Amino acid sequence: MKKNVLGNTGIEVTELCFGALPMGPLQKDQPVDFNARLTAEAINRGINFIDTAQMYQTYAPIREAMKLTGKRPVIATKSTAPDFDSMQAAIDEALEQLEIDYIDIFHLHAARATPEIFQQRRGALECLKENKRAGKVLSVGISCHSPEVVSAAAEQDDIDVVFALISLGGIGIINGTRGDMEQAIEKCSDAGKGIYLMKVLGGGNYVDKYSDCLEYARSLKGYHSISIGMVSLEEIDCNVKYFSGQRENLPALQGCSKSFQVVRIVCTACGKCIETCPNSAISMQDGKADISSENCLQCGYCVSACPQFAIRKV
Repeated sequence: MKKNVLGNTGIEVTELCFGALPMGPLQKDQPVDFNARLTAEAINRGINFIDTAQMYQTYAPIREAMKLTGKRPVIATKSTAPDFDSMQAAIDEALEQLEIDYIDIFHLHAARATPEIFQQRRGALECLKENKRAGKVLSVGISCHSPEVVSAAAEQDDIDVVFALISLGGIGIINGTRGDMEQAIEKCSDAGKGIYLMKVLGGGNYVDKYSDCLEYARSLKGYHSISIGMVSLEEIDCNVKYFSGQRENLPALQGCSKSFQVVRIVCTACGKCIETCPNSAISMQDGKADISSENCLQCGYCVSACPQFAIRKV
């Protein structure tokens, strides 16, 4: 499998990154032991790069997969922590739960952010930089869905890696177009940033256009890796074969057959899910939250945001 160095970081990663979100509680909610074996299979098949987050609650299977394989992949994680102290707690949590001495890449988790993010969360960013100086974080990054933020990150000397959302269909891009994101990614590349891509299959909405979506993503100038969520051995097999150049007779993958719905009798209309949704797919209808399946990215962020546990995947 092809490997690339993430910009000026010196970190070498496989072109295929294992996305740890879908296997966890926010989406498929598979057992930890199964997810550990799944992650171990991905590592043993040659994937050396894993993307996770504090919100995803998938540190345990990654930790166990490292024990099963005896291999230490490159790990990227992220936190929505707004200030220094809460970001320090997030870093400490990741190191403790993963049972490792350093995090390769730690992002500001900022899906809906505007370019003001670097000032609004200055304390969190300073914490990441301090931990980088201490050797507990190797590279500082930002994970976002906005071309404006990706473009602004190119001008931030303290940002080493950018995790950007883009796809053939453009679903999920905030405050801009697919073309805007292409230009922002190229700007980051020219600035020496490490770049990897998310949601290239539209959160599962474009699985029926798998090859077209990946051909598009791989044509973009400046990217180094593509993160794809995988929840089965069949998906690992298909993705590894594709990224290894074995593209004949790939197994068929299943698209989004499930959706997130609000249990109306439980919903208190607090609006926290609306604030959290990265694609403005949730609105109030008749005094209750309602999720648009057309705009839903299947990320499950709303599940973690709801204090009433009123959002379920069905």
